[in-house]
Amino acid sequence: MTTVAASSSTGIASTLRRLYFIRFGFAIVWAGLMFVVGSSIGPLSATLIVLYPLFDVAAAIVDARSSRASGSALGMYVNIAISSLTAIGLVVAVMSGIPAVLQVWGGWAVVAGIVQLIVGLRRRKLGGQWAMIASGGISVLAGTSFFLQASSDGATLSNVAGYATLGGIFFLVSALRLGRAAKGN
Repeated sequence: MTTVAASSSTGIASTLRRLYFIRFGFAIVWAGLMFVVGSSIGPLSATLIVLYPLFDVAAAIVDARSSRASGSALGMYVNIAISSLTAIGLVVAVMSGIPAVLQVWGGWAVVAGIVQLIVGLRRRKLGGQWAMIASGGISVLAGTSFFLQASSDGATLSNVAGYATLGGIFFLVSALRLGRAAKGN
């Protein structure tokens, strides 16, 4: 029975490791593009804004499928719902301007950060989750900051790009830390 549980944990860790590397790469490329085009909302920046939560939905689907046995799939299903609603909200927000985008993004960052924190706490035995726990907490703080920035003059999306970069780095750290768990050590 212990061998089956260890094998299951190793499989989950291996899948999460690959997924986290992909999430890191996506976040860095996305942030780089957003730094370049995020001073205003145009076709490319609007597409990027909506694409980010849609990518999160796809990643959460992969995560949920691999995590059914670990009991953390419920958090992923919640994340799928939150990110799907956010993508819809961002489609509407881009038509209203950067302040509306920051409000929707900020609300998403807070709620998704809470979910990420809970999932990270539930998965801490897999290893590599301290970065996900920290990322969830920072996401709550950043989301609050985005929401407040929405009411300031000259609000831009550059901080959203910075947020994605930091999130990507946390995924990289978790992927590297999960390497030990994926090898069964």
